[in-house]
Amino acid sequence: MSPMETVRHIYAAFGRGDVPAILACLADDVEWEYGQPPHPAPWLQQRRGRAAVPGFFDVLLSNVEFHRFEPKRQLADGLLVVGLVDFEATVRKTGRKVIEVDEVHLFHFNEAGQVLRFAHRADTLQHASAWLGS
Repeated sequence: MSPMETVRHIYAAFGRGDVPAILACLADDVEWEYGQPPHPAPWLQQRRGRAAVPGFFDVLLSNVEFHRFEPKRQLADGLLVVGLVDFEATVRKTGRKVIEVDEVHLFHFNEAGQVLRFAHRADTLQHASAWLGS
C-alpha cells in the first residue's frame, strides 16, 4: 500500500474499532504523539514503540465517547501524509464535549511503508479542559 492508502486503511480500521489492523501498519519503533509536551489528557501522551500504542487506544476508548469521527481529506507528499478530521466526542468523567474541525493528523512513513511517527495537532486546551472539567 502507498502511504495514502495506509492512512485510509488506518482510518477505516479505527471506525471499525480494529486496533490490531492499525498496529500492523506501525513500525516497531514508532513515535506516537511525537514532539508533544506532557499533557493533562491521557490520550495525548507520547508513546514509543508499537507495543506502547495500544495504551493510547485503551485510554482513548475508555475515557471518550465518540459521536462523530469523519476523516475529510488526506494530503500526501512522499513519506508524509496529513489527514484532516472532524469529530465530536464526550469525555465520560466530566461530560464535557470536544469538537474538532480540521484536526490535523501527521503520519510520517519509513521506506518500508510503516508509520514511523504520528501526532495529532489539535486544540489541546479544549482537550485538557474537557478532561479536567474546567
